[in-house]
Amino acid sequence: MMQTEPITPTAPAQPSAPQNPSSAQNANQATNAFGLSFDSLLRIILTQLTYQDPLKPMDNFQFVSQLAQFAQVQQGQTSNDRLQQLVAATGVSQATGLLGQLVDVAQGDRTLAGRVTAIAFQNGAPTLTIETDDKQTISNLPLSGVTQVRRGN
Repeated sequence: MMQTEPITPTAPAQPSAPQNPSSAQNANQATNAFGLSFDSLLRIILTQLTYQDPLKPMDNFQFVSQLAQFAQVQQGQTSNDRLQQLVAATGVSQATGLLGQLVDVAQGDRTLAGRVTAIAFQNGAPTLTIETDDKQTISNLPLSGVTQVRRGN
């Protein structure tokens, strides 16, 4: 009787193209320690099941253990996606709360002071536009650069 060896893929299968850029980023970040996506891990276990020796099947404990590990990977991916959505929503809320406020923004080795006149979003990250006391308009200042907020009058 001929025994077959388990087949191990030489390269991970590429996941299908995501619908939007943030999904692409999430898919790239949501991988396990071996750099494989959840779909790739499922393909590996299905390959193992397909090519296993029927006279020597995989131990039930090992099989259930692998499935539990795959479920943990998927839960981690889902948690990561939801946390990223929460962080993005918090950034939007913080940025819109600054409209009309006087702020100090670190810009290199100096600090700019002015009133927030507009909020823009570049790649999902909020950027501020401020008008200084001398009526200069400065755009594309990152929200993370704000060092002080004062109530505007």
